[in-house]
Amino acid sequence: MGGYFLRRLLLLPPTLIGITILVFMITRLVPGGPLERAIMEAQQANMSAGVSSSVGQGMALSEDQLNQLKEYYGFDKPWLVSYGEWLGKILTGDLGTSYRYNEPVWDVIKSRFPVSLFYGLVTLLITYAVSIPLGVVKAIKHRTAIDNVTSIIIFAGYAVPGYVLGSLLLLYFSVRLEWFPMGGFTSLYFDELGAWEQVKDVLHHAALPLTCYLVGSFAVTTLLVKNNLMDNLAADYVRTAIAKGVPFRRAVTRHALRNSLIPIATTFGQNVTLLVTGSFLIETIFDINGFGLLGLSAIFDRDYPIVMGVVLLSSFLLLVGNIISDILVALVDPRVRFS
Repeated sequence: MGGYFLRRLLLLPPTLIGITILVFMITRLVPGGPLERAIMEAQQANMSAGVSSSVGQGMALSEDQLNQLKEYYGFDKPWLVSYGEWLGKILTGDLGTSYRYNEPVWDVIKSRFPVSLFYGLVTLLITYAVSIPLGVVKAIKHRTAIDNVTSIIIFAGYAVPGYVLGSLLLLYFSVRLEWFPMGGFTSLYFDELGAWEQVKDVLHHAALPLTCYLVGSFAVTTLLVKNNLMDNLAADYVRTAIAKGVPFRRAVTRHALRNSLIPIATTFGQNVTLLVTGSFLIETIFDINGFGLLGLSAIFDRDYPIVMGVVLLSSFLLLVGNIISDILVALVDPRVRFS
């Protein structure tokens, strides 16, 4: 099994190279790049200043200025050569410099990373800590009052998208009742607070966004556990164990539940990526400077160094998450043997 996971780790670099080559090529082919935006801004500046251009002389920038812009944005060379230079910088730990922020890409990403990591970790922990026991209870108490009431609540939450729920929560709890702040991760005077006050301030700001993050993941995880557990409880091996005198609770916890967690272990790798990326719509509504909003803003602003940095980190986390999923599947399911 160790050889299998070693090969998976060795496949990470070529996979990342393939993904980044594709994205890098797309950034060179799509219209409206940073060079075109610079030319458009120069033309608008000339128009606002009252500078008119005759026919055939509509260029707002000279040829030398265009060449300098191409060199600055890396468009003066073929895309494959530019990608090779970018990859060489990556190997030295340099992700480039952001066009918009004029700062190193890693510094920009690093400032957003803790915020998204906080929401991702808390969402993941609460989801698994509540959904797995709830799914077990719903499977055992199928078609009872507990199952019916929790199903109504779960499906009602799942039917409302997180960003729609966020708007409603802001309108009622922040605007009307003024119980929670309108947005942000912390207050403006956060640095002046004590340690315990800082914790309460973060939780006060995080209450509404976490609610929006949890409503969707609750339903999927809970129903996944419930449906798989019900299938396993009806399987022959569980009925045989009960017939041989194994207590029902032990048959559930030692046999059926373990096999029911296999789908949870399989999808764990996708949740690792969500730890960081989050939801850019929820981050936009609550004005959270997270990783997801950074990637979306970079695409709109054609900030390609940021885009490449976000793609590189997200792809790496997804690939590592898939390996972790395979490890968890092997631990949960004794029938799985990787070779």
